[in-house]
Amino acid sequence: MAAALDEDEIDNDDYYSLLNVRREATQDELKAAYRRLCMLYHPDKHRDPELKSQAEQLFNLVHQAYEVLSDPQSRAIYDIYGKRGLEVEGWEVIERKRTPAEIREEFERLQREREERRLQQRTNPKGTISVGVDATDLFDRYEEDYDDVPSGGLPHIEINKMHISQSIEAPLTSADTAILSGSLSTHNGNGGGNITMALRKVTSAKGWGEVEFGAGDTHGPLFGLKIFRNLTTRCFLTAQCGMQFSSRGVRPGVTTVLARHLDKNTMGYLQWRWGTQSSMNTSIVRDTKSSHFTFAMQLGIPHTFMMMSYQYKFQNEDQTKVKGSVKSGFFGTVVEYGAETKISRHSVLGATVSVGVPQGVSLKIKLNRASQTYFFPIHLTDQLMPSAIFYATVGPLVFYLAIQRLVIRPYVRSQKEQELEKHRQSSATDIAKKKQEAESAVLLMQEGVRRIIEAEESKMGLIILNAWYGKFVTDNSRKHERARVIDVTVPLQCLVKDSKLILTEASKAGLPGFYDPCVGEEKSLKVLYQFRGVMHQVLSGDSEPLRIPKQSHRIDNDT
Repeated sequence: MAAALDEDEIDNDDYYSLLNVRREATQDELKAAYRRLCMLYHPDKHRDPELKSQAEQLFNLVHQAYEVLSDPQSRAIYDIYGKRGLEVEGWEVIERKRTPAEIREEFERLQREREERRLQQRTNPKGTISVGVDATDLFDRYEEDYDDVPSGGLPHIEINKMHISQSIEAPLTSADTAILSGSLSTHNGNGGGNITMALRKVTSAKGWGEVEFGAGDTHGPLFGLKIFRNLTTRCFLTAQCGMQFSSRGVRPGVTTVLARHLDKNTMGYLQWRWGTQSSMNTSIVRDTKSSHFTFAMQLGIPHTFMMMSYQYKFQNEDQTKVKGSVKSGFFGTVVEYGAETKISRHSVLGATVSVGVPQGVSLKIKLNRASQTYFFPIHLTDQLMPSAIFYATVGPLVFYLAIQRLVIRPYVRSQKEQELEKHRQSSATDIAKKKQEAESAVLLMQEGVRRIIEAEESKMGLIILNAWYGKFVTDNSRKHERARVIDVTVPLQCLVKDSKLILTEASKAGLPGFYDPCVGEEKSLKVLYQFRGVMHQVLSGDSEPLRIPKQSHRIDNDT
């Protein structure tokens, strides 16, 4: 799997990785790392003209890194803006003499201004398309022979309802937002639509208010008011009132919701609704990293019910979730179960089977694509039929597995490869430069490494026998892929001091003598070393800290 691509991965030098220090390194740590590299790269230590020239370039790079990180103002700017921020002529962005705290405060202010400008340019569209399908003829066909319906013909499947809704948000200021929404619905040949406009204003950090106006051909004009307020740090209140005007008169309605955080992952809700469908509802929702649980009870006219649902979240790349629920009330009992999974970066596909009395059996398919939702409820039977339940369960699963294998995975793989290739091409020049710098650094390290090895051998200390950095192919299913690694034995031995090797939590591609052999892909460091005459081996992730030697790295001679 390709790692996430970072725009600044190649453009900016990682000064912390170059000096092999923590991002929280003290001045003493910076100075010690700088002196060590200066002894290695100082031009006066090399007589060969070519080596002297290469040493001068690397020495200047190390000196530049130390100058930036040892100066509090420059370091704060580098931490926020990166290397590009330091290269701004005259430093138009912010005064260089400010303290790190002032620089960060100014940067946050500029971020807020840019975010406000982006908000003013964004409409944040959201939409839903729902298409209801009547497929009862698949499982419950007419047995009589009608003149106009030939017996033995294909099952009759029809679209009996459709709903389309769309909304856009237009930020007027950082506190004011205008919302325009509309919908169209049709059912068995009869339909209608409505349009609504709302203005939302954030009154304070604790709440906001919204005024709503609407009109439609089925319900008439609508006027509504909605407010949200944080009562405490753990409790909030939402209140909504509206007046619907129609030929039958004015129909008022009021809804209030009181919510409270019961603990870190659990919310409790109390809802009261008065109007055409008055009710009282209480629910508890617990949402964790691995599961989602809901329990609700409602007393009302005409609907009184009890509902419980559970969802399990798999911790995988596709963010797969399986869910089940049961709902029982005056209307009957409904049991639902299903699953959803991420099929691309912005798309989630889900399927739910609904089995109820007297509702029958239905299959609900939902596709979320960014902020758009496509919903397809397919009614299969009016009665409980085992064959309908079986096909509603197995059919979508078989279809998804086939599409996943034949269409989705090849497409996603192709997109990743194209993106990766594009990134490689755009960074080819810089990688070639980094490779040349790494090769030069290795040449300059030879004499120092020879002395380090002699000193370590004399006390049976730490000897790096072999070290490779890059992409390793260990999965049998990916044997067709070619491993892309570079030999970093010399650079690692050069970092050994007092029989210890310590690498900080940063990408190792920035270490002296290293470069990135596989841009945009996951990389690892594999080290085979000898300590106290015993063989050791370790495999470390690219950004993982590493300390050598360790007892856990020891190779068992019996295996």
